Amino acid sequence: MMLENLALLREGRSKRCSSWDRSGKNADAWQIEPGETKTLAQIDGAGVIRHIWFTVGADDALYLRQAVVRMYWDGQQHPSVEVPVGDFFGIGHARVGSYSCAVMNMSANAPPGIFSHHAAMNCYWPMPFASGARITVENQGDKKIAAWYFYIDYDERDQPQQDAAYFHAWWNRNNPCVPPAQQGEDSEINLTDRDNYLLLETTGRGHFVGCNMSIHNLYGGWWGEGDDMFMIDGEKWPPDMHGTGSEDYFGHAWGMQTRNAFHYNGVSYHEGAPHGFNERISVYRYHVCDPVIFHESLRVSIEHGHANDRCDDYSSTAYWYQTLPAAPLAPLPEMKARLPREDVTVQPVNLPIPVTGRARSGSPIDPKYPNG
Repeated sequence: MMLENLALLREGRSKRCSSWDRSGKNADAWQIEPGETKTLAQIDGAGVIRHIWFTVGADDALYLRQAVVRMYWDGQQHPSVEVPVGDFFGIGHARVGSYSCAVMNMSANAPPGIFSHHAAMNCYWPMPFASGARITVENQGDKKIAAWYFYIDYDERDQPQQDAAYFHAWWNRNNPCVPPAQQGEDSEINLTDRDNYLLLETTGRGHFVGCNMSIHNLYGGWWGEGDDMFMIDGEKWPPDMHGTGSEDYFGHAWGMQTRNAFHYNGVSYHEGAPHGFNERISVYRYHVCDPVIFHESLRVSIEHGHANDRCDDYSSTAYWYQTLPAAPLAPLPEMKARLPREDVTVQPVNLPIPVTGRARSGSPIDPKYPNG
């Protein structure tokens, strides 16, 4: 259907905001000082952003979590998008990699297995607006970002798109996830979403179009088996949509196959031994063909391990469309709380499991985590 519609005549005019050198030379990047916010695009009138491309030259890979992208629609004072730049494009852990899906991709400037923090980043989520759009980036790190290159391609329109909702994205983290209070006599039973990891909670009318989630495996063993739960237009049990396991929600089976990145689901990044201590993985599921519709509210969550029995480091970016005005996003954690934690220290297996959580594998770790 997409290729068939490509031949149809389109309304509007094609425009671009970019970092090109206005002097005509080749210094086609912007510098961003520590604490500085740059406006990458300020667009008046109606339109639709079609494509965003970034590449960043920075000495420190932590810019991927220190630099925050924000997007504002139709003069709203609070952002509809507020996400660290690396996570926005689908990979967490302040890492880059090479992967491609229907709506986003990265192309890392290093072969597999070689660490790099330079990459091309592309986003193809359509982002309509009725009277204006503003996109900014803030450097919350203590080092200058020497080169921020960007394209923001959009359609300028005479009239807003009819029945168009507004693009939103929100970042969250539990570092580490917290075990639940004992639920009756059987800790293997979970009949609530109360203690799940939260992917999104919002009010209004719209549709959820997916998420990526990054896990730092702190206990070894399989981090999944978490059921996804969608509470649509109010809390109830069972949820309107209840899943069967983490890998199932992310479109895989029998665990996550670490090299498989598909159009709408898969793995965008993997480092370390599968199911091993300090495994770092980013997974995604984008509801392009099956958006989740809500009219009043939506809460999306997933168990961290079966019945929330694991306490790994989880972070995520959720993407959705909804009408304006919308309530402000939940506050973004301060910069230091967003940074990736160092590798955990493995202790002998016969030591007691620390109070930070229970591991199904029975392999405890040092509970004294950096950034914990």
